[in-house]
Amino acid sequence: MNEKIDIPVALTALSLEEKAALLSGRNAWETAGNERPRIASVVLTDGPHGVRNLAADVRQSGFGVAEPATCFPTAAALGSSWDADLLTRVGEALGAESRAAGVAVLLGPGVNIKRSPLCGRNFEYLSEDPLVAGRLGAALVSGVQSQGVGASVKHFAANNQETERMRVSAEVDEWTLREIYLPAFEYIVRTAKPWTVMAAYNRINGVHAAQNRWLLTEVLREEWAFDGVVVSDWGAVADPVAAVAAGLDLEMPGTSGASAAQLVKAVQGGHLPEKALDQAVTRLLELLDRVAGGEPAHEVDFAAHHALARRAAAESAVLLKNDGSILPLDASGSIAVIGELARTPRFQGAGSSQVNPVKVDNALEALELLFEPGYLLSGEPDTTLLDAAVAAAAVAEVVVVFLGLPEGEESEGFDRRHIDLPAVQLRLLEAVARVNQNVVVVLANGGVVEVASWQHHAKAVLEGWLAGQAGGGALADLLFGRVNPSGRLAVAPIFLAIGATGGEKNYALLYFIAAAFTVAGGLVVLLRVKSVR
Repeated sequence: MNEKIDIPVALTALSLEEKAALLSGRNAWETAGNERPRIASVVLTDGPHGVRNLAADVRQSGFGVAEPATCFPTAAALGSSWDADLLTRVGEALGAESRAAGVAVLLGPGVNIKRSPLCGRNFEYLSEDPLVAGRLGAALVSGVQSQGVGASVKHFAANNQETERMRVSAEVDEWTLREIYLPAFEYIVRTAKPWTVMAAYNRINGVHAAQNRWLLTEVLREEWAFDGVVVSDWGAVADPVAAVAAGLDLEMPGTSGASAAQLVKAVQGGHLPEKALDQAVTRLLELLDRVAGGEPAHEVDFAAHHALARRAAAESAVLLKNDGSILPLDASGSIAVIGELARTPRFQGAGSSQVNPVKVDNALEALELLFEPGYLLSGEPDTTLLDAAVAAAAVAEVVVVFLGLPEGEESEGFDRRHIDLPAVQLRLLEAVARVNQNVVVVLANGGVVEVASWQHHAKAVLEGWLAGQAGGGALADLLFGRVNPSGRLAVAPIFLAIGATGGEKNYALLYFIAAAFTVAGGLVVLLRVKSVR
């Protein structure tokens, strides 16, 4: 991508002002460059399950439609595959598409622990188990970086909620941090050696993660021997001087020179040693050298990547229930497909990770069966849709009902208020079950949903997650038995619901104990989850 840099020569040639300018972005998605010592500007972009690369003419603003890319299943789905080899393959595809698009660093994977089922961004994270998150996260990093593209492991650390994420302080003792919230990062840093780590928005015990010397220098660099770049989450730096002093190397996005001016003033005033800038610039130049050392980009085989996405979606699905072996379905039988999510699939999360997919399969087209939408994704009641769906269900031998969370129910930027499916969908399921006992439910959701109150209406429940652009074809494969649903939950299936206020459930995980049983070596991991306020 770029020429190799003679780092000592470049460092000597740079003035104090030029060094400071390199430590924050040129715009929303590009690093600053410097033509005189031939330091290139490079692109960083989201995201964990697909390349969200904006065209060059809209990167300045940070907004716009991204270039088409393969949308793989989200991390919540991939975590349920428990297949490190599969995730390495997905990482390789993500890296190849990044390299072809001129992207130097892909911002992912997300390996934060799912402390609460209410976190709106849980679809971006692999597991509530640090062992699972670490092993699978390392596989993704290795795959991405094998293509000459840097990964960015995020969000470091204890970033477990969206509510007040820019201001909240996670009050966590060191024992809990080291047992639960840091091990996934540590394993990935020590084994996969990511080129970058992203500092989170939140504070930890009162100190901003992006300004936390204990976290960024003492733990990450001195204990774990991390030798890459620490980049801020976008807008996470409150004090650029404190951030560089703590071990942050790159503030994103750019601040139009404001941060650089503060750094220069701090050095000139004796409040920040110039050596701190030299260290950060050196690490940034080393990242550029790593990017420049990769093989030339190859043309992307999007058809092969779509096939991989379909395989990944199928291997991530979890069969929660199959009474009477109703699955797999007999294709020659009379089958009705009900639920708008079959026709309008929700296949990825909302927010910064949203990908512009090359193509999208929907389950309805893949199944080629009688269909009724049954409900509106807005959640508004529609008696006509409900009645038509019940009529179709009454004359079918088997009914496949697609249920799940619409985009407005979970997203980056806010947390959920409950874990229930929308009321209109539950009413549909109950009405269908009254006229047909052979009901199969297919779920589309990023975070967990409550199933105990309605699972008796269905003989089979298939958890499909947010399955990516090829999820529709994968679900058809699973329903008709062309592929075995071999996924396993990477989150605990039971959460404690207590109390009621205004008819809304309150979910508590204070000192909640969840046992996650892993297959590898018969290991049992006991998670002590501490409240974060």
